[in-house]
Amino acid sequence: MTRSPAPAVYDVVDERFVDLIAPSGELEHLADGCAWAEGPVYVAAEAALYWSDVRNDRLMRFDEATRAVAEAERPANFCNGHTLDHDGVIVACEHGTRSVVRWWPGGRRETIADAFEGKRLNSPNDVVVASDGAVWFTDPTYGIDSNAEGYAAESEIGSSNVYRVDPTTGEVSAQVTDMVRPNGLAFTPDESRLLVSDTGVSHVENGPRHIRSFDVVDGWVVGGGAVWATCPAGVFDGFRIDAAGRVWASGDQGVHVYDPDGSLLGTIRLPETCANVEFAGPFLYMTATTSLYRLRLG
Repeated sequence: MTRSPAPAVYDVVDERFVDLIAPSGELEHLADGCAWAEGPVYVAAEAALYWSDVRNDRLMRFDEATRAVAEAERPANFCNGHTLDHDGVIVACEHGTRSVVRWWPGGRRETIADAFEGKRLNSPNDVVVASDGAVWFTDPTYGIDSNAEGYAAESEIGSSNVYRVDPTTGEVSAQVTDMVRPNGLAFTPDESRLLVSDTGVSHVENGPRHIRSFDVVDGWVVGGGAVWATCPAGVFDGFRIDAAGRVWASGDQGVHVYDPDGSLLGTIRLPETCANVEFAGPFLYMTATTSLYRLRLG
């Protein structure tokens, strides 16, 4: 079901935030009926947005031209995060298969990674592709903690890490190993830093609910790891970084927008907890619990 646009609600911390949003300020509610909306990816060649309804085990599709909402795949291996590779092919994190795959409409799939040092991955959550073609992904345990978002199982690796898949050899290397539950991730525009959210408060009392920043050189994390920002309410889940280096991060209140220096500029308030965001031309798409939202940017 779709609904009419309504005035969006903002918390303005810095006046620079105002210029980031289109003057109309209309928040479009494009779809609902999901159990946990996640992992949006925009495919320009189709003028369509795909996203995960993780707990209903389906992949959804929104057609920009017709505004039609449909199931693209069901069952969908409890897919979560998505991105595009350099050929425009969707790269998906699947809780059900505990793997990262390339996925083509129609169901063709190709496994990119499903193990580390001979042990099955936990449940890949979010993914990005670097300029050199390397695939980076987070691997918390949310898909094996219960049968709600995958299939309950014990972790074979025994930790939740951030991995890199070499574009030439396919070798999977652990890049960050000291996080509780790594979740969303993104590179800064120059790829000198990798930002990763840690939602470990879900498993550890007073645990992390922040984004950390890691230094990257020649496709390898070489240092850093300091806390870059802490979520004002709840946890940061997925996020995207725009061309100016601003971070658009999901959270309980909606979408928090940060300057590259880590200072909060403002918040786009949503009526539901936001799990992830995606840029598409002039729009910001937001997956939030049961729904898909869209906002025109400035």
